[in-house]
Amino acid sequence: MFTMARSRRDFTPEYKDEAVKLVVTTGRAVATVARELGINEATLGRWVMAFKARNETGQAEVTESERAELLRLRKENADLKMDRAFLKKASIFFAREASDTNVLRSN
Repeated sequence: MFTMARSRRDFTPEYKDEAVKLVVTTGRAVATVARELGINEATLGRWVMAFKARNETGQAEVTESERAELLRLRKENADLKMDRAFLKKASIFFAREASDTNVLRSN
């Protein structure tokens, strides 16, 4: 017998944060919240365990959305550094070219 495999769903960091908050702040069972949200109980359980592990290690609470934003900002920062390096090299090139042109004109 053939069964159709379900496609893997991707959840936004904000969605994960809200689901974990429902479990942590209300004190309801993971199974109950997972059933209400229509997600797998084990998935929500992993999100809650990861949240609790982060808090037990004394780390400041960094939400999934903050983590995603941090990754985006790091990539953007790296891109800006590359742009800056390119512009710096270009300005040096054009400054040399301009000074060479001025030397030739004065002769």
